[in-house]
Amino acid sequence: MRKFVINVNGKSYEVEVEEMDQGTSTPRTVSAPSAPTPAPAAATAAPQSAPEKTQAPKPASGGAVPQGAETIKAPMPGTILDIKVQVGDKVSKGQVLAILEAMKMENEIMCPRDGEVVSVQVAKGASVNAGDDLVAIQ
Repeated sequence: MRKFVINVNGKSYEVEVEEMDQGTSTPRTVSAPSAPTPAPAAATAAPQSAPEKTQAPKPASGGAVPQGAETIKAPMPGTILDIKVQVGDKVSKGQVLAILEAMKMENEIMCPRDGEVVSVQVAKGASVNAGDDLVAIQ
């Protein structure tokens, strides 16, 4: 019987292993007295219901962006947590237009210039890709 100390993820385990004879193909004894054993799975699992079908949120105002309007685009893929403006709102440079969650971070989408919101192309909860139109201002 040989003893070994094995380090796994910063934890030390003492393992005893019995050596095999030269002519046998099966081990005689293997034990790990100080190693933790996984908990057995529950014998009865609660029945799981089928996942509910949810529809993707539709754009808030949808439609085409008016000619001459500047569109503010998503800088990265993520989920829209909040829309801070509505069609018809006067906005100023630096004002928060929307909150975009990406990689567990909340990113404020700021207005690049003074103007008026003429179209909101996304809704709260919508998933967007980089470059998708969020808001149009004129």
